[in-house]
Amino acid sequence: MTRRIALALVLLTAAVLIAAVVPLALGAIDHERDAYVQDTVRTANSLASLARGPLENHGDGPALSEALRDAEHNDDAVIVLNGANFPVRNLSHGEPVNAAWRKLVLEAAGQQSSTSELTKSAVIVVEPVWSGKARDTQIGTVVLERPTGPLNQNIANLWLYLCALAGGALVAAVLVAIYLARWVSRPLARLDAAAGRIADGDLTVRARTGYGPPELRRMAATFNMMAGRLEALVHGHRAMLADASHQLRTPLTALRLRLDLLATDASPSTAAELAGAQEEIARLSRLVDGLLATARAEALTEQLETIDVVEAVAERVSAWQPVADGHDVKLIAEVGGGSPRDGGASRPMVALGAGHLEQILDNLIDNAIGAIGAAGSGGGGGTVRISAANGETGPVLTVADDGPGMTPQERSRAFLRYTTGSQNGTGLGLAIVHRLVTANGGTIRLADTPGGGLTVEIEFLSPTEP
Repeated sequence: MTRRIALALVLLTAAVLIAAVVPLALGAIDHERDAYVQDTVRTANSLASLARGPLENHGDGPALSEALRDAEHNDDAVIVLNGANFPVRNLSHGEPVNAAWRKLVLEAAGQQSSTSELTKSAVIVVEPVWSGKARDTQIGTVVLERPTGPLNQNIANLWLYLCALAGGALVAAVLVAIYLARWVSRPLARLDAAAGRIADGDLTVRARTGYGPPELRRMAATFNMMAGRLEALVHGHRAMLADASHQLRTPLTALRLRLDLLATDASPSTAAELAGAQEEIARLSRLVDGLLATARAEALTEQLETIDVVEAVAERVSAWQPVADGHDVKLIAEVGGGSPRDGGASRPMVALGAGHLEQILDNLIDNAIGAIGAAGSGGGGGTVRISAANGETGPVLTVADDGPGMTPQERSRAFLRYTTGSQNGTGLGLAIVHRLVTANGGTIRLADTPGGGLTVEIEFLSPTEP
């Protein structure tokens, strides 16, 4: 924003300067040239007045000689011609360098008035000399050539002054633009940083309200009000969810104990009904545990940790191996090296909140084992493959099973809470995984496993990615 505002103000200032200064400079230059020519004309007229007596008397005039010496001192070239246009006095630098004076002499004789011409190097003035007061007979001509060095120097100084003035104006415009841009952009940058921290889960952050234009101050105050209400709503939601889950655990545990006592002395038919009730209580307990996991997943950790995905996969596969063996499910960890960009030398690393990767792996492995166990209740076991490798944009974690899989409609709703598909469960596992992955900037996709089953592919951002 600072560059845009500075560039816009500089361009506007430059346009104003060009529109105002250039015509002013051209007008001043024309005035300077006219003044220089007129001064030369006045000098030639004075010389013509001094030359009248010597030309009439065919003699020498001390005043004319003095004027000619002054002209020579000023680097002027002067020729005094008689009535036949023959030079009678030729001082300073001999004949003028510019040959145009001969043409001007003829023009002055024909017009019976003085003529002048401005060239790049000199001003040439031809002034007729008249006899008597009647000015009816031309008895001679004075030719004066004055170099334009001083004029050109004055014009160069004028351009230099105007350029310096324009440059100063542009520098002032840049400084003002930078000040105004920072006055506006700094509060916006702080507001953006505060919004980013809220997006990262820090709901306590607030924007500074005492800086910038009044509109930005009001925006910061409104943002703080919104952040406060959002913090209250989110904390209230989390507290209610956690409290409700904790409160439900106690009566569920008591109810399970009562059912266990009743089943001890119950008849076979009653025991079967009690066993069904215990299964429903167990399912309700898993649902409560899922609610607690969801509450923890939504409580994002501000401090991120750099985690080796390969080590995390190996650790969780080892932890789940007894459970998998109990369901006759084979767990296979397949880990790869780096991406083609680094020659396969790097290990897949992710930056996540503390415990998030473990929760993701636990929920995915639990879902996969449960799906295979439900599908294989009447037959053999199955296989769950967990792989980790570097992708094009970051680490990729894949969990593939050969269970019953999901229909396209079930996959479209799999990340919604309490959606269980064709398997029994709480319907919170994939919802928790989706929440954890997206909150950390990753993406998650569901696909069919070749040969049957469900494949979950998660792509994380690298720790170096913004």
